[in-house]
Amino acid sequence: MTTIAFFFPGQGSQAAGMGKELFDAEPAARAVFEEADEALGFSLSTLCFEGPEAELSLTANTQPAILTTSIAALAVLRQRTGLVPALAMGHSLGEFSALVAVGALRFGDAVRLVRLRGQAMQEAVPAGTGAMAAVIGMSEAEVEALCLEAAQGQICSPANENGGGQIAVAGHAEAIERLVALAKDRKRRAVPLKVSAPFHCALMQPAADRLAAALAEIAVGPMTAPVVTNVEAEPNEDPSRVAELLVRQVTSRVRWEASVRKAVHMGVGQAIEVGHGKVLAGLVRRIAPEIDVKGAASPAEIAALSG
Repeated sequence: MTTIAFFFPGQGSQAAGMGKELFDAEPAARAVFEEADEALGFSLSTLCFEGPEAELSLTANTQPAILTTSIAALAVLRQRTGLVPALAMGHSLGEFSALVAVGALRFGDAVRLVRLRGQAMQEAVPAGTGAMAAVIGMSEAEVEALCLEAAQGQICSPANENGGGQIAVAGHAEAIERLVALAKDRKRRAVPLKVSAPFHCALMQPAADRLAAALAEIAVGPMTAPVVTNVEAEPNEDPSRVAELLVRQVTSRVRWEASVRKAVHMGVGQAIEVGHGKVLAGLVRRIAPEIDVKGAASPAEIAALSG
């Protein structure tokens, strides 16, 4: 039998209207959205279903919105199919969804944590101080060397290893400008990214500290399956390590490509992208086309999986 993994999307997969079909058709999904609204003290569900897009795209809103939509889809997926994953993993923010899926975090705790995480990441660096860029067609080692050269005493480091020859870098705005120029000099491509903050680099330390304080108050439960973590690209089943790995993730690179390769190594042949969008399916196709990734974002997609 094929080993199944559940993959959970991160920031960038949001869109107004997400989760609406599930909410309308499935009481299990409705209960998740209602719990999120209650936990946060405002109507996150309305923001997910109606936007406006600009407000949904604010990091403090995006993170709980994506988590909630994923867990609503998960609730329906469980009810309709009974599928149980051999492992779970999520892209950046998606790691919180994965931890809810395996029982390590309660949903109400997780949605409050990612709301705080989003606010803290947005507030960690004054606007205009940080930046990000995507470097295309260079190896991990080449990107690290380029970052070192561009830094000149500032922060400049790999932030996202998404696969397919694309690595995002983050740091001080001036350092990222220097990196883009250096890449151009070498006939390589580096494209500035439109982001609200320099995610997954040392400039996020204030956000990591705030998340650490919040996690210290949260009970982490036993895990029903391992979670391949962004920081280590290794499976973790130890509840006592969950908080530390989530805190480190804020300032560390997202090792998505290595995580997908680890899933292959662990025997995963099929994965379900649980939540809105097809971002992860696209990334996995470039890294490990042997993994068959199916979506679980709508009642129809979930019904197809139950067959």
